[in-house]
Amino acid sequence: MTKNPVFREGIRVYILEGHGIPAYIYVLILLAPIEFLSIFLQSFDPQAWMGPAKLFKIVSAAAMLLIVFFGLRVVNQEFVPWKFRSLKQWHQQEGVPIFQVALGQFALLSVHTLLFVVLCSPLLIWAGAIARVTTGSILLTLLLLLFYSLTYGVWGLATVTLWENRVETRQAFIRCFLVAVLLLTAFFFPPLNPVAFLLFYLGEEIKAPLDLGGWRVSVPVLHFLFHFFLLGSGLLVYRWVLRKEGSL
Repeated sequence: MTKNPVFREGIRVYILEGHGIPAYIYVLILLAPIEFLSIFLQSFDPQAWMGPAKLFKIVSAAAMLLIVFFGLRVVNQEFVPWKFRSLKQWHQQEGVPIFQVALGQFALLSVHTLLFVVLCSPLLIWAGAIARVTTGSILLTLLLLLFYSLTYGVWGLATVTLWENRVETRQAFIRCFLVAVLLLTAFFFPPLNPVAFLLFYLGEEIKAPLDLGGWRVSVPVLHFLFHFFLLGSGLLVYRWVLRKEGSL
């Protein structure tokens, strides 16, 4: 992967030149106050925040939203869009196969996702220790954060390839897309909502699954089916855009 020019470009711009550092800092400086305020604002009633997973639930939900949002911004090349070559430049001018472009972009998405989760891990582990959450629950929560970030991040890849020269359009799209998914699932069927599912997984009650002609589907199955649908749809859109420049 280190020989992939698209991947090398992303690493150079975001890591070596430091243009991705603001995104990581934003996540930390927003998540840390949420955790500290969750502790100190309720410190007069220790049972309010030291109950099973109480603090951990708040921090996990906040971390998920921050990681997904800023991960989308990074993948969407919002910070320094002029630093990146377009798909046409890579394929037509540099002769890089479309498959290699896609591989490099997806590898960058994976690296950013891992970095975001690793940076948030100390705060999540500390919250889990205070709330007396089991190690298994903390590890599974971190895996969920990775899964959500990759699932929604694929739509960032589709957006940046679909509207390469229209920065404002793709910025508006990813924000509308994320808000629409979160609000629609929260209002119409909470088990599909990532925040509601995190709360369900960490101990909160959630509505029973749909009953379709006597066929009942559990909350986790419904939730992951929906998110695999989102992931697959994003990959299909991304692949469709790439196929316009060449055959995969």
